[in-house]
Amino acid sequence: MSLSLHDSATGTVRPFEPLRPGHVGIYQCGATVQSAPHIGHLRPAVVFDILRRWLERSGAEVRFIRNVTDIDDKILAKAAAAGQPWWAWAGRWERAFTAAYQALGVAAPTYEPRATGVVPDMIAFIERLIGRGHAYTGRPGNIYFDVRSYPDYGSLTHQRLEDLASQDDEPEADDKHDPHDFALWKAAKASEPADASWQTPWGRGRPGWHLECSTMALRYLGETFDIHGGGIDLRFPHHENELAQSRAAGYGFARHWVHNAFVTQAGVKMSKSLGNTLLASELLKQAEPLVLRYVLTAAHYRSTLEFSPATLPEAAAAWERIVGFVRRAGERLGAGQTVSGAALPAAFVAAMDDDLATAGALAVVHDSVRRGNTALADYQDDEALTALIEVRAMLAVLGLDPLSEPWSSASASSAAPRAEAALSALVESQLEARAAARAARDFDAADAIRDRLAAAGIQVEDSPAGPRWELSSGG
Repeated sequence: MSLSLHDSATGTVRPFEPLRPGHVGIYQCGATVQSAPHIGHLRPAVVFDILRRWLERSGAEVRFIRNVTDIDDKILAKAAAAGQPWWAWAGRWERAFTAAYQALGVAAPTYEPRATGVVPDMIAFIERLIGRGHAYTGRPGNIYFDVRSYPDYGSLTHQRLEDLASQDDEPEADDKHDPHDFALWKAAKASEPADASWQTPWGRGRPGWHLECSTMALRYLGETFDIHGGGIDLRFPHHENELAQSRAAGYGFARHWVHNAFVTQAGVKMSKSLGNTLLASELLKQAEPLVLRYVLTAAHYRSTLEFSPATLPEAAAAWERIVGFVRRAGERLGAGQTVSGAALPAAFVAAMDDDLATAGALAVVHDSVRRGNTALADYQDDEALTALIEVRAMLAVLGLDPLSEPWSSASASSAAPRAEAALSALVESQLEARAAARAARDFDAADAIRDRLAAAGIQVEDSPAGPRWELSSGG
């Protein structure tokens, strides 16, 4: 494997070497399902989908875990404000995230655990930390990680403990040994639903956010695994705390850290608190899913993606150049070629191996499209077919091949209503012509129209309310 990836822990692009040759374990921090997904959530989903596809195309077997945080302060608060059970609120938005991922052609993870499904594992994790001298009890139900017990705290984000602000995961807590300590387990509160807590040896409570991910990674990927990542906003404190508690527990944890940059609007990071979110549901009304995925693919994952009113139209124009060639070439040469194992241009491979340089990879796609269009215009079908297979093979790596699943089914599904509308318009036009012929007492012309419709499988029935039509049943 010749892939090099940026590692946030070292701050360098370094060769990626799996723990087990031919096998890769990835943990992507998934959604906290408190409200509707926006483009800031979609970017890491697409980035890690491309990483997974490239690893698989390179011959690796990938175990991909993406979690769901389904219990959290904000989930409880928003559910209470809406007058709904917290678990129903979380379930509603989990389904919305799943729908958004599917709309963009993001492959389902190998497994997608919920935090509430691994509570016994969390309790065992805490007991291990307490036994190793890295965690302590506060008031009944409160358990904290002792950051000063772990000398390498801050190593992921290259910060010194004395330079860090206090943890704000439990701002009202006055039972910490140190303001930098963070909650592993939170005591149940009288103001919260009784079913939002679990019994532990230390009292009733619920998990801290950081503990959830460390536990799920351990459960589904083992003590040491290859890649952990998500949005860059998760580096501190979330991933720093995950790393500290997992290493303190004696586990190797992640060997490589991958983080994508922000999506911004007018230079400001996407944020619910700032009200500048671009909801997935709204974006998918403005553009085809393939266009939106193209937007999220076109910029390098470590580059800030600035979203403006021109973003979608510009991407649509670029995408139309690609898909237009694929359709034209497919119509002339046949669209049934198998491209999953087709050779990829060396320049495309080099770009993808260079820290997933998707902008460079798409430049190779566009070069092949230009070459293919020239071949089509010159009726050089062999060269056009070579370009078509190359383009589709590259697009498949990026999850953009319009002739492969899920896009081919989606295209057929979206075409059905348009075809029905077109048929209805054509038949109604013929019925109007037939009515005009009958009004002019040109019955031969009227009968001829009816016969042509019948030959095309359209059955016409005259009624007092006017002619009605339907597709004949055949036979």
